[in-house]
Amino acid sequence: MMQPTITVRGEAIREVPPELAVFSVSVSARGRDKEAVVTRLTERQAELRAALDGYGEAIERRETGHLQVYPDFKRSGERPVAYVGTVDTSVTVADFGALGEMLPSLAAMDQVSIFGPFWQLRRGSTAGAEVRRAAITDALDRAREYASAVGARIDRLVEISDEIAGGGGIVPIAARTMAFDAKRESAPVLQLDPQRQTVQASVLVRVTITEPDLSE
Repeated sequence: MMQPTITVRGEAIREVPPELAVFSVSVSARGRDKEAVVTRLTERQAELRAALDGYGEAIERRETGHLQVYPDFKRSGERPVAYVGTVDTSVTVADFGALGEMLPSLAAMDQVSIFGPFWQLRRGSTAGAEVRRAAITDALDRAREYASAVGARIDRLVEISDEIAGGGGIVPIAARTMAFDAKRESAPVLQLDPQRQTVQASVLVRVTITEPDLSE
């Protein structure tokens, strides 16, 4: 005779502070002479790199993204009216105090634009592990309630699985962005309110139970 089983769903939701802020910073150059545009773009990118170097360990990661140099055709014909160049850099920061000074300072540089920040948790954050444990606890509590309702108790754990296959049951991280241009002459400290991250996990748990008492 097969032992009776119960399959239940457990879930947990937590709001936790972000651990990282990611923003994109771009330098650009424009002119009629292509070589001159490339030269100015290279110089401005070097200035940006030097500015980022000044923040030291406050920057956890810095990665060069797209480089574009392209002709701008605004009128009919084959000859471009100008050449445009841009270089994108992705910057990851964990020190939010430094971030408040960093963003306006970089935005004040010549021909620089900023997009961000995007608030994130670290890959493999302990917040994910904690919410998964809470989801399992929730599932086991429900299983005990169901077993008790039929005069039984949990006997053996058979299976635990993520309800979202391969995803760990974690919902996508929300992000809030801000845009800056390079028209400021001064670089005051920007007061930031890091956006809390919603972390959710859901699991399926299957257990066996003792023989139910259905006499009543």
